[in-house]
Amino acid sequence: MSQEYRTGREGDEFTYRGHTLEELQEMDVEEVVELLPARKRRSIERGLTVEQQKLLEKARTKDAEETANSPIRTHLRDMPILPEFVGLTFAVYNGQSFERVRVEPEMIGHYLGEFQLTRSSVEHGQAGIGATRSSKFVPLK
Repeated sequence: MSQEYRTGREGDEFTYRGHTLEELQEMDVEEVVELLPARKRRSIERGLTVEQQKLLEKARTKDAEETANSPIRTHLRDMPILPEFVGLTFAVYNGQSFERVRVEPEMIGHYLGEFQLTRSSVEHGQAGIGATRSSKFVPLK
């Protein structure tokens, strides 16, 4: 694990690459982009799409208490999480439904979609009607 941020210890406050959350939130987007990993930095430097710009504006106008009741709904799983998103709640689409994702400081530098899985685990039951003879066998023990 890289030394990007440290948190969890008593007395330590969150830092991302040597900057506190307050410092990150005061920075311009261009200054924050320089701190992000290469893939996220490149996607922002190439320019945000129109949809991503709308989401960024919507996030700037809403506050944390407002989004707790009605989260910001989005299909944009490829939106990089910026420091100004911390404390907001997003409803991210996973292919079937919108699931809530509350942005924490440790999520900075990741994509929104990383925190909402698109695939669920499969739990198989016993073989049913129409199964082959060999698959109907269920051990007693």
